[in-house]
Order: sequence, then structure tokens, then C-alpha cells
Amino acid sequence: MTTPCRVLIADKFEPAGIEGLKSLGCAVHADPDLGPDTLPDAIKATESDVLIVRSTKVPAAVFEACPDLRCVIRAGAGHDTIDSKAAGAAGVPVCNTPGMNAVAVAELAMGHLITLDRRIGEQTVALRHGEWNKGKFAVARGLKGRTLLVLGLGAIGIEVVKRAQAFGMTVWAQSRSLREETAQALGIRLIPYTRDALYEALAEVDAVTVHVASTSDTRGLCDARFFEAMKPGSFFINTSRGDIVDERALIKAANEKDIRVGVDVYQNQPAQKKTDWTTPLTEIPGAALTHHCGASTDQAQAAVAEEVVNIVIALVKTGEPLHIVNAEHLSGRAGHTAGSRA
Repeated sequence: MTTPCRVLIADKFEPAGIEGLKSLGCAVHADPDLGPDTLPDAIKATESDVLIVRSTKVPAAVFEACPDLRCVIRAGAGHDTIDSKAAGAAGVPVCNTPGMNAVAVAELAMGHLITLDRRIGEQTVALRHGEWNKGKFAVARGLKGRTLLVLGLGAIGIEVVKRAQAFGMTVWAQSRSLREETAQALGIRLIPYTRDALYEALAEVDAVTVHVASTSDTRGLCDARFFEAMKPGSFFINTSRGDIVDERALIKAANEKDIRVGVDVYQNQPAQKKTDWTTPLTEIPGAALTHHCGASTDQAQAAVAEEVVNIVIALVKTGEPLHIVNAEHLSGRAGHTAGSRA
């Protein structure tokens, strides 16, 4: 067994998770106000060798300045806010907690779907401005019998499928790893994993929700051609990553084709927890826009915190953490992960 870790938590984190880390003998420092520029000094000041983040970005400069880091853990499903390649070059494993927040994100995606159909946000704004316009808002298509296309069928996508089917929707899906027998078992229609098949499907479905990771294959997936293919008046929901979408192309489609938009993630969104910032997507009338809060439920954060503790347990016991996502970039990993301080 290696020496217990010194842990720096640079985001909000469940108290139960902090207690779990302390019960392992870890020294824990928590500062939710840290940002990319202040991380290196905080890591060195606390002599931390494990860094835990949620939305805080971890750039290459952190790994250059902090050679004693043994592990960086993203308390969530994605890891694109961390420079995993730079971490790997420094021999630092980057880990995440896959699937722990799937239900929470799926719930928000369904919330956007309902909001767009019933125009809940628009109605609220109108009433706050003293406008009563039942004639305008008492018109909705309803979700039952409508067709939803789910892009990406990982843990989140599967949870969306369950909820959409409970609403009586027909579900189609496209996913690189989805097999026909799996699609049949889920009661959904499998769309071949090609762009042409995707565009053909977009022309027929009533709504599309995006649940893919940010990779070289998916960045810019929802571009001008994508939105040109969508059926006029259909819904577009993105709770995955901001760089999946060409926002200007989305704005153009929303204005020209009456595409209704629900978004939780954005291009160039702030790294800070609170700041003055606006997104071009506010140009879309009636868009439902949320603050990248898809995973932010008490239930999800408790599950994530528990899995973070499991990752650290593995690191402490074996020198090897769970759920490494940058294995292909790691160099000299064993010397870093197994190392310890007196």
C-alpha cells in the first residue's frame, strides 16, 4: 500500500466525499474558488499530489509547474476541461467518473424537451413582463407519438431513451458502438453510423438530443450541413459539450427554420463559477438556456463523490487509479502513480 494522498479539491464537492477521503488518511484541502491560473500555486502550497475538479479547467501549465502530481480526477463524465495530453506527457493519469451523473443529465435533457414543446420559459418571461397571451401559448404539439433522435448511446443516452419512451415517443439512435441487437432490445431504431444516414434521419425526426463526447470525430458535428438537414420546426437539444455545435449555424437555422433550441453547454463558456458573460445563443427567440448544470443534482453529486473516493482508494492501495482516460498519452506513468511522499 502506498502513502495516503494529499488532495486538493478545486470545486464544490460533497461533504460525504470529503469525509470519505479523510477516512483513508488523506489530507484534504478544498477551495471551490480556484481557477486555472491559481491552481499551480494552490497545489504547491498544499503539497497536494491528487487534484479533484468538476468544471475548473486544468491547462498544461499545471502539469509543467507541479511535477509531483500523481493523479487528476474529474468529478464527472467528461474530461475535456483537462489537458489530458499534457498530463500524460508528465506521467499523470487523468480519471473520471463515468455514468455516475447519467440520470441527472438525462433528466435535464427531458426538461429541455418539455420546455420547448410547452414553451415554459417564454411563458414565464411574458408573465413577468405583465403579458397575458393564452392565445399564443396555448398551442403545443405534445410529445406522445413524436420521434426523438438520440445521438450517442452511452450511459446518458440510454437514460434518455428510457424517459422518452415513458412519454410515448418513438426513439431513433445513432452511436458508433451501438449494435442492431442492442437497439432491438431497447426498442429503438438504429441509424447507420454515417453522416449521410444522419442527415436523412434529421429530415424526418421531430427532435434531436446530443449526448456524445468531445473528440476529433464529434467536434463540429452539428454544423451548417447538420442544421440544413433538420426538419423545419423540430427541436435541438445539447447537454454534451459546446464544441460539438457551430453556434452561428444553429442561430441561422433557428431563425430561418423555426428550430427550437435547448442548450446547457456553450463554446468558450467561462471557467469561473460566476462572472459576467453572454452567449450568442441568446439571439434565438425562445431558446431554453441553462448554466452547464446537467450533472448538478444532489443524487448525481453524491454518486460522483462516492466514485471519486473509489478512485483514490485504488490509487492508495495499488498505486493505480480507476477509470484512466489518457492512457494513450501516458509516459512513465508507473513512477508517478506509485510514488509517494514521506
